[in-house]
Amino acid sequence: MSKLKVELITYTPDADKIVAAAAKLCYAKSDIDTLLEGLTPEKTENFLELLSSLGHQSPVEHASFTFGIEGVSRALLAQLTRHRIASFSVQSQRYVSKCNFEYILPPEIEAIPEAKAEFIAAMEEDARHYERLQTILKEAHAKRLIAEGKNEADAIKAAEKMANEDARFVLPNACDTRIIMTMNVRSLYNFFTLRCCNRAQWEIRELATQMLALVKKAAPLLFKNAGPACLRGKCPEGGMTCGKMAEVRAKFGK
Repeated sequence: MSKLKVELITYTPDADKIVAAAAKLCYAKSDIDTLLEGLTPEKTENFLELLSSLGHQSPVEHASFTFGIEGVSRALLAQLTRHRIASFSVQSQRYVSKCNFEYILPPEIEAIPEAKAEFIAAMEEDARHYERLQTILKEAHAKRLIAEGKNEADAIKAAEKMANEDARFVLPNACDTRIIMTMNVRSLYNFFTLRCCNRAQWEIRELATQMLALVKKAAPLLFKNAGPACLRGKCPEGGMTCGKMAEVRAKFGK
């Protein structure tokens, strides 16, 4: 079993100040050469507050954050890549063998012994099928490639990749993966609004919550009001609301 791990690998240096400079350019007579002059912490905060009050978000696109993510499922990856204004690098199931793969165990399944036992049995069965398919395919591909004239070493190397390519079709959604993801601040605002919400699926909600804690440390002014929509006003979910606005606000320090 694998556990979620998130690291903030890198981000735009002085992100708060860069965004404030972009705002200053929009709203003040400033030359490019002198744009950063006079941007004290107080003035930086004022410009960021101005952007927030106006709903002017294009300046925040000038700052970006890159995360290293592991211990998450392929099911989460499918949700994550719906956030299209982002860059993703994902561990390949073609080039990386998933023999003895790690998997993510949903908390609701783990809480029920009978369900947990059934789930683990399914993972072990999937692993057996994967390894058996990998062996059968590798042998068949290597034999064919050698017959076509490849030397044995090259044939085996090529056959391994070809075997992975098709054997992976039996891997479950629970199979773990690793991701490098970069988003600009505007995309992160949207991501945190949707995925820190109580109605978001549990795994991506936990990922978003950890990411938010990391970026708040790196650029506290930029992410001062980031998080689920109910931190900034009425819950937008209507009849689908979780009904726990006070609890959510307390969780995120509001």
